[in-house]
Amino acid sequence: MSRIYRKTYAEVNLTNIYKNYSYIQNAARNIKVIPVVKANAYGHGCIEVVDLLASIGVDQFAVSLLEEGLKLRSKFPDIEILIMGIVDDEGLIIASENDMTITISNFDQIEKLSNLSQILKIHLKIDTGMNRLGFKSDKEIKMAFKLLKSNKFVELDGIYTHFSTADVDKLYYDIQLNRFKYILDMLKYTFRMVHMSNSSSLIKYENDIDFTTHARLGISLYGLTLDSNVNFLKTTFKLKTSISQIRHLEPGDKVGYGATYVASQSEVIGILPIGYADGFIRRNKGGDVEINGRRYPIIGNICMDQMFIKIDESIRKTDEVTLFGGLITIDEVAKRLDTINYEIICQITSRVPRKYIK
Repeated sequence: MSRIYRKTYAEVNLTNIYKNYSYIQNAARNIKVIPVVKANAYGHGCIEVVDLLASIGVDQFAVSLLEEGLKLRSKFPDIEILIMGIVDDEGLIIASENDMTITISNFDQIEKLSNLSQILKIHLKIDTGMNRLGFKSDKEIKMAFKLLKSNKFVELDGIYTHFSTADVDKLYYDIQLNRFKYILDMLKYTFRMVHMSNSSSLIKYENDIDFTTHARLGISLYGLTLDSNVNFLKTTFKLKTSISQIRHLEPGDKVGYGATYVASQSEVIGILPIGYADGFIRRNKGGDVEINGRRYPIIGNICMDQMFIKIDESIRKTDEVTLFGGLITIDEVAKRLDTINYEIICQITSRVPRKYIK
Protein backbone atom coordinates (compact mmCIF):
# COMPACT_ATOMS: atom_id res chain seq x y z
CA MET A 1 0.00 0.00 0.00
CA SER A 2 1.33 3.47 -0.89
CA ARG A 3 1.72 6.07 1.82
CA ILE A 4 -1.51 7.61 3.09
CA TYR A 5 -1.45 11.39 3.45
CA ARG A 6 -5.16 11.92 3.94
CA LYS A 7 -6.20 9.92 7.00
CA THR A 8 -9.06 8.21 5.19
CA TYR A 9 -8.87 4.55 4.27
CA ALA A 10 -10.70 1.24 4.12
CA GLU A 11 -9.42 -1.35 6.56
CA VAL A 12 -9.57 -4.82 4.98
CA ASN A 13 -9.23 -7.73 7.36
CA LEU A 14 -7.60 -10.56 5.40
CA THR A 15 -7.68 -12.87 8.42
CA ASN A 16 -11.46 -12.64 8.52
CA ILE A 17 -11.69 -13.31 4.77
CA TYR A 18 -9.67 -16.46 5.38
CA LYS A 19 -11.93 -17.44 8.29
CA ASN A 20 -15.11 -16.89 6.26
CA TYR A 21 -13.80 -18.97 3.36
CA SER A 22 -12.50 -21.77 5.56
CA TYR A 23 -15.68 -22.04 7.60
CA ILE A 24 -17.90 -22.27 4.54
CA GLN A 25 -15.59 -24.64 2.62
CA ASN A 26 -15.28 -26.94 5.63
CA ALA A 27 -19.04 -26.94 6.18
CA ALA A 28 -19.80 -27.81 2.57
CA ARG A 29 -20.08 -31.40 1.42
CA ASN A 30 -17.50 -32.78 -1.00
CA ILE A 31 -17.49 -29.81 -3.38
CA LYS A 32 -15.02 -27.03 -4.11
CA VAL A 33 -15.97 -23.48 -3.21
CA ILE A 34 -15.04 -20.90 -5.86
CA PRO A 35 -14.31 -17.43 -4.42
CA VAL A 36 -15.92 -14.69 -6.49
CA VAL A 37 -13.53 -11.74 -6.76
CA LYS A 38 -15.32 -9.58 -9.32
CA ALA A 39 -15.60 -5.80 -8.84
CA ASN A 40 -12.12 -5.74 -7.27
CA ALA A 41 -13.20 -8.43 -4.79
CA TYR A 42 -16.30 -6.44 -3.88
CA GLY A 43 -14.13 -3.43 -3.17
CA HIS A 44 -11.59 -5.29 -1.01
CA GLY A 45 -8.78 -5.61 -3.56
CA CYS A 46 -8.74 -8.61 -5.90
CA ILE A 47 -4.96 -9.08 -5.99
CA GLU A 48 -4.66 -9.15 -2.21
CA VAL A 49 -7.65 -11.46 -1.74
CA VAL A 50 -6.52 -13.92 -4.41
CA ASP A 51 -2.97 -13.86 -3.07
CA LEU A 52 -4.30 -14.75 0.38
CA LEU A 53 -6.54 -17.60 -0.78
CA ALA A 54 -4.06 -18.98 -3.31
CA SER A 55 -1.52 -19.25 -0.48
CA ILE A 56 -3.80 -21.78 1.25
CA GLY A 57 -4.33 -23.82 -1.91
CA VAL A 58 -7.39 -22.26 -3.52
CA ASP A 59 -6.88 -22.51 -7.28
CA GLN A 60 -10.22 -21.52 -8.85
CA PHE A 61 -11.66 -18.00 -8.90
CA ALA A 62 -14.53 -16.25 -10.66
CA VAL A 63 -14.78 -12.72 -12.04
CA SER A 64 -17.25 -10.86 -14.23
CA LEU A 65 -15.09 -9.15 -16.85
CA LEU A 66 -12.30 -10.17 -19.18
CA GLU A 67 -10.37 -7.14 -17.92
CA GLU A 68 -10.65 -8.50 -14.38
CA GLY A 69 -9.45 -11.90 -15.53
CA LEU A 70 -6.44 -10.42 -17.32
CA LYS A 71 -5.47 -8.47 -14.21
CA LEU A 72 -5.45 -11.68 -12.19
CA ARG A 73 -3.65 -13.67 -14.88
CA SER A 74 -0.79 -11.14 -14.93
CA LYS A 75 -0.11 -11.90 -11.27
CA PHE A 76 -1.26 -15.51 -10.93
CA PRO A 77 -0.26 -17.70 -13.90
CA ASP A 78 -1.45 -20.99 -12.42
CA ILE A 79 -4.96 -20.36 -11.10
CA GLU A 80 -8.18 -21.18 -12.96
CA ILE A 81 -10.20 -18.08 -13.84
CA LEU A 82 -13.88 -18.24 -14.77
CA ILE A 83 -15.32 -15.15 -16.46
CA MET A 84 -19.04 -15.02 -15.77
CA GLY A 85 -19.97 -11.99 -17.88
CA ILE A 86 -20.26 -11.70 -21.65
CA VAL A 87 -17.02 -12.11 -23.62
CA ASP A 88 -17.23 -11.91 -27.39
CA ASP A 89 -15.40 -10.78 -30.55
CA GLU A 90 -11.67 -10.33 -29.98
CA GLY A 91 -12.13 -11.10 -26.29
CA LEU A 92 -12.70 -14.78 -27.07
CA ILE A 93 -9.26 -15.04 -28.66
CA ILE A 94 -7.62 -13.11 -25.83
CA ALA A 95 -9.28 -15.42 -23.28
CA SER A 96 -8.01 -18.51 -25.07
CA GLU A 97 -4.49 -17.07 -25.31
CA ASN A 98 -4.50 -16.42 -21.57
CA ASP A 99 -5.96 -19.79 -20.52
CA MET A 100 -9.16 -18.40 -19.08
CA THR A 101 -12.57 -20.06 -18.95
CA ILE A 102 -15.45 -18.06 -20.36
CA THR A 103 -19.20 -18.29 -20.02
CA ILE A 104 -21.28 -18.88 -23.14
CA SER A 105 -24.72 -17.33 -22.74
CA ASN A 106 -26.00 -16.67 -26.28
CA PHE A 107 -25.73 -17.72 -29.91
CA ASP A 108 -23.85 -14.58 -30.96
CA GLN A 109 -20.96 -15.77 -28.81
CA ILE A 110 -21.13 -19.25 -30.28
CA GLU A 111 -20.95 -17.81 -33.81
CA LYS A 112 -17.81 -15.87 -32.90
CA LEU A 113 -16.13 -19.06 -31.65
CA SER A 114 -15.43 -19.89 -35.31
CA ASN A 115 -12.52 -17.43 -35.10
CA LEU A 116 -10.65 -19.52 -32.55
CA SER A 117 -7.33 -21.12 -33.42
CA GLN A 118 -6.55 -22.65 -30.03
CA ILE A 119 -8.50 -24.33 -27.24
CA LEU A 120 -10.92 -22.24 -25.19
CA LYS A 121 -12.53 -23.59 -22.03
CA ILE A 122 -16.27 -22.98 -21.85
CA HIS A 123 -18.95 -23.03 -19.18
CA LEU A 124 -22.49 -23.19 -20.55
CA LYS A 125 -24.83 -20.76 -18.79
CA ILE A 126 -28.42 -21.89 -18.25
CA ASP A 127 -31.23 -19.45 -17.49
CA THR A 128 -33.50 -21.30 -15.06
CA GLY A 129 -35.65 -18.32 -14.19
CA MET A 130 -33.64 -15.16 -13.54
CA ASN A 131 -34.05 -13.98 -17.15
CA ARG A 132 -30.66 -12.35 -17.26
CA LEU A 133 -27.97 -14.37 -19.05
CA GLY A 134 -28.06 -17.90 -20.42
CA PHE A 135 -29.94 -20.29 -22.67
CA LYS A 136 -33.52 -20.89 -21.56
CA SER A 137 -35.67 -23.26 -23.64
CA ASP A 138 -34.94 -26.95 -24.15
CA LYS A 139 -34.56 -26.32 -27.87
CA GLU A 140 -31.95 -23.57 -27.58
CA ILE A 141 -30.05 -25.41 -24.85
CA LYS A 142 -29.81 -28.53 -27.02
CA MET A 143 -28.73 -26.47 -30.03
CA ALA A 144 -26.09 -24.55 -28.05
CA PHE A 145 -24.76 -27.80 -26.60
CA LYS A 146 -24.57 -29.39 -30.06
CA LEU A 147 -22.74 -26.42 -31.58
CA LEU A 148 -20.24 -26.24 -28.76
CA LYS A 149 -19.53 -29.96 -28.93
CA SER A 150 -18.90 -29.75 -32.66
CA ASN A 151 -16.22 -27.05 -32.36
CA LYS A 152 -12.79 -28.65 -32.10
CA PHE A 153 -11.38 -25.60 -30.33
CA VAL A 154 -14.00 -25.67 -27.54
CA GLU A 155 -13.42 -27.57 -24.31
CA LEU A 156 -16.86 -27.86 -22.72
CA ASP A 157 -15.68 -27.79 -19.14
CA GLY A 158 -18.69 -26.77 -17.08
CA ILE A 159 -22.33 -25.78 -16.80
CA TYR A 160 -24.06 -23.52 -14.32
CA THR A 161 -27.06 -21.40 -13.46
CA HIS A 162 -27.76 -18.63 -10.95
CA PHE A 163 -30.46 -18.44 -8.27
CA SER A 164 -32.45 -15.24 -8.02
CA THR A 165 -34.32 -15.86 -4.73
CA ALA A 166 -32.16 -18.13 -2.55
CA ASP A 167 -32.37 -15.57 0.26
CA VAL A 168 -36.09 -14.77 0.03
CA ASP A 169 -38.23 -17.36 -1.78
CA LYS A 170 -37.59 -21.09 -1.32
CA LEU A 171 -40.48 -22.04 -3.62
CA TYR A 172 -38.99 -20.22 -6.61
CA TYR A 173 -35.54 -21.47 -5.63
CA ASP A 174 -36.86 -25.04 -5.90
CA ILE A 175 -38.34 -24.31 -9.32
CA GLN A 176 -34.92 -23.18 -10.56
CA LEU A 177 -33.19 -26.11 -8.88
CA ASN A 178 -35.48 -28.67 -10.47
CA ARG A 179 -35.23 -27.00 -13.87
CA PHE A 180 -31.43 -27.20 -13.77
CA LYS A 181 -31.50 -30.85 -12.71
CA TYR A 182 -33.88 -31.61 -15.58
CA ILE A 183 -31.49 -29.97 -18.05
CA LEU A 184 -28.54 -31.99 -16.77
CA ASP A 185 -30.57 -35.17 -17.19
CA MET A 186 -31.59 -34.06 -20.68
CA LEU A 187 -28.02 -33.40 -21.85
CA LYS A 188 -26.61 -36.64 -20.43
CA TYR A 189 -23.08 -35.26 -20.40
CA THR A 190 -20.43 -35.42 -17.69
CA PHE A 191 -19.18 -31.90 -17.05
CA ARG A 192 -16.06 -31.45 -14.94
CA MET A 193 -17.73 -28.55 -13.16
CA VAL A 194 -21.42 -28.23 -12.29
CA HIS A 195 -22.34 -25.30 -10.08
CA MET A 196 -25.49 -23.49 -8.99
CA SER A 197 -25.17 -22.04 -5.52
CA ASN A 198 -24.41 -18.44 -4.67
CA SER A 199 -23.56 -17.43 -1.09
CA SER A 200 -27.08 -17.79 0.28
CA SER A 201 -27.76 -21.13 -1.39
CA LEU A 202 -24.30 -22.42 -0.48
CA ILE A 203 -24.78 -21.70 3.20
CA LYS A 204 -28.39 -22.90 3.46
CA TYR A 205 -29.04 -25.54 0.81
CA GLU A 206 -25.92 -26.83 -0.94
CA ASN A 207 -25.50 -29.85 1.32
CA ASP A 208 -28.94 -31.06 0.18
CA ILE A 209 -27.85 -31.09 -3.49
CA ASP A 210 -26.13 -34.24 -4.74
CA PHE A 211 -25.26 -33.45 -8.37
CA THR A 212 -23.03 -30.36 -8.20
CA THR A 213 -19.24 -30.29 -8.03
CA HIS A 214 -18.66 -26.64 -7.14
CA ALA A 215 -20.37 -23.59 -5.63
CA ARG A 216 -19.65 -19.86 -5.91
CA LEU A 217 -18.94 -17.82 -2.78
CA GLY A 218 -19.45 -14.10 -3.33
CA ILE A 219 -20.77 -11.65 -0.76
CA SER A 220 -20.39 -13.98 2.24
CA LEU A 221 -16.66 -14.33 1.59
CA TYR A 222 -16.62 -10.69 2.67
CA GLY A 223 -18.64 -11.21 5.85
CA LEU A 224 -22.04 -10.17 4.53
CA THR A 225 -25.33 -11.88 3.77
CA LEU A 226 -28.94 -11.08 2.95
CA ASP A 227 -30.12 -13.86 5.29
CA SER A 228 -31.12 -12.77 8.76
CA ASN A 229 -30.21 -16.01 10.58
CA VAL A 230 -26.54 -16.26 9.55
CA ASN A 231 -24.33 -15.13 12.42
CA PHE A 232 -20.93 -16.82 11.97
CA LEU A 233 -19.50 -14.46 9.32
CA LYS A 234 -16.66 -12.11 10.25
CA THR A 235 -16.53 -8.44 9.25
CA THR A 236 -13.87 -7.77 6.60
CA PHE A 237 -14.32 -4.10 5.63
CA LYS A 238 -14.27 -0.95 7.77
CA LEU A 239 -14.33 2.60 6.41
CA LYS A 240 -12.27 4.92 8.58
CA THR A 241 -11.16 8.53 8.68
CA SER A 242 -10.18 11.22 11.17
CA ILE A 243 -11.17 14.75 12.04
CA SER A 244 -9.33 17.33 9.96
CA GLN A 245 -10.73 20.37 11.76
CA ILE A 246 -12.90 21.17 14.77
CA ARG A 247 -15.15 24.22 14.69
CA HIS A 248 -17.24 25.90 17.39
CA LEU A 249 -20.63 27.21 16.29
CA GLU A 250 -22.77 29.91 17.77
CA PRO A 251 -26.57 29.80 17.73
CA GLY A 252 -27.77 30.55 14.20
CA ASP A 253 -24.55 29.48 12.44
CA LYS A 254 -25.24 27.51 9.27
CA VAL A 255 -23.33 24.54 7.94
CA GLY A 256 -22.41 23.35 4.45
CA TYR A 257 -23.85 23.70 0.97
CA GLY A 258 -27.43 24.87 1.02
CA ALA A 259 -27.02 25.91 4.68
CA THR A 260 -29.31 23.02 5.57
CA TYR A 261 -28.10 22.69 9.16
CA VAL A 262 -28.52 25.59 11.61
CA ALA A 263 -27.00 25.48 15.10
CA SER A 264 -29.70 25.88 17.74
CA GLN A 265 -27.17 26.54 20.49
CA SER A 266 -23.42 26.67 21.00
CA GLU A 267 -22.17 23.49 19.33
CA VAL A 268 -18.99 21.72 18.31
CA ILE A 269 -18.64 20.12 14.89
CA GLY A 270 -15.94 18.08 13.21
CA ILE A 271 -15.01 18.19 9.54
CA LEU A 272 -14.05 14.80 8.09
CA PRO A 273 -11.85 14.46 4.98
CA ILE A 274 -14.18 12.14 3.09
CA GLY A 275 -17.14 12.77 0.81
CA TYR A 276 -19.27 11.51 -2.03
CA ALA A 277 -16.30 11.32 -4.42
CA ASP A 278 -15.06 8.56 -2.11
CA GLY A 279 -18.37 6.71 -2.37
CA PHE A 280 -19.86 7.96 0.90
CA ILE A 281 -22.85 9.50 -0.79
CA ARG A 282 -24.98 12.50 0.16
CA ARG A 283 -27.90 10.34 1.23
CA ASN A 284 -25.89 9.32 4.30
CA LYS A 285 -26.88 12.68 5.79
CA GLY A 286 -28.83 12.00 8.98
CA GLY A 287 -26.91 8.85 9.83
CA ASP A 288 -24.19 8.40 12.43
CA VAL A 289 -20.46 7.76 12.65
CA GLU A 290 -18.56 6.06 15.46
CA ILE A 291 -15.90 7.68 17.64
CA ASN A 292 -14.55 5.97 20.75
CA GLY A 293 -17.44 3.54 20.81
CA ARG A 294 -20.12 6.24 20.68
CA ARG A 295 -22.39 7.51 17.91
CA TYR A 296 -22.18 11.03 16.53
CA PRO A 297 -24.65 12.40 13.95
CA ILE A 298 -23.85 13.42 10.38
CA ILE A 299 -25.11 16.97 9.78
CA GLY A 300 -25.37 19.23 6.75
CA ASN A 301 -24.95 18.13 3.16
CA ILE A 302 -22.07 15.79 2.45
CA CYS A 303 -19.58 17.49 0.11
CA MET A 304 -17.46 15.93 -2.63
CA ASP A 305 -14.39 15.69 -0.40
CA GLN A 306 -15.58 16.51 3.11
CA MET A 307 -18.48 16.10 5.51
CA PHE A 308 -19.67 17.37 8.87
CA ILE A 309 -20.47 15.65 12.16
CA LYS A 310 -21.77 17.02 15.42
CA ILE A 311 -19.40 16.18 18.27
CA ASP A 312 -18.72 17.21 21.87
CA GLU A 313 -15.80 18.63 23.83
CA SER A 314 -14.43 15.14 24.56
CA ILE A 315 -13.46 14.55 20.92
CA ARG A 316 -9.94 15.28 19.69
CA LYS A 317 -8.50 15.58 16.17
CA THR A 318 -6.45 12.46 16.84
CA ASP A 319 -9.53 10.32 17.44
CA GLU A 320 -10.33 7.66 14.84
CA VAL A 321 -13.71 7.89 13.11
CA THR A 322 -15.38 4.74 11.77
CA LEU A 323 -18.09 5.39 9.23
CA PHE A 324 -19.14 1.76 9.00
CA GLY A 325 -17.93 -1.74 9.80
CA GLY A 326 -17.94 -1.39 13.60
CA LEU A 327 -20.69 -0.16 15.90
CA ILE A 328 -22.43 1.12 12.77
CA THR A 329 -22.71 -1.97 10.61
CA ILE A 330 -22.68 -2.14 6.84
CA ASP A 331 -26.22 -3.50 7.04
CA GLU A 332 -27.30 -0.43 9.01
CA VAL A 333 -25.92 1.85 6.30
CA ALA A 334 -27.63 -0.24 3.61
CA LYS A 335 -30.94 0.13 5.45
CA ARG A 336 -30.32 3.87 5.79
CA LEU A 337 -29.85 4.13 2.03
CA ASP A 338 -32.64 1.69 1.12
CA THR A 339 -30.26 -0.67 -0.67
CA ILE A 340 -28.30 -3.88 -0.07
CA ASN A 341 -25.01 -4.37 1.72
CA TYR A 342 -23.28 -5.29 -1.57
CA GLU A 343 -23.68 -1.73 -2.83
CA ILE A 344 -22.22 -0.11 0.27
CA ILE A 345 -18.80 -1.76 -0.04
CA CYS A 346 -18.68 -1.75 -3.84
CA GLN A 347 -19.31 1.98 -4.10
CA ILE A 348 -16.25 2.99 -2.04
CA THR A 349 -14.03 4.37 -4.77
CA SER A 350 -10.44 3.64 -5.66
CA ARG A 351 -9.20 6.94 -4.28
CA VAL A 352 -9.80 5.50 -0.81
CA PRO A 353 -6.65 3.45 -0.05
CA ARG A 354 -7.10 -0.08 1.26
CA LYS A 355 -5.12 -0.91 4.38
CA TYR A 356 -4.66 -4.65 4.89
CA ILE A 357 -4.46 -6.29 8.29
CA LYS A 358 -3.78 -9.93 9.12
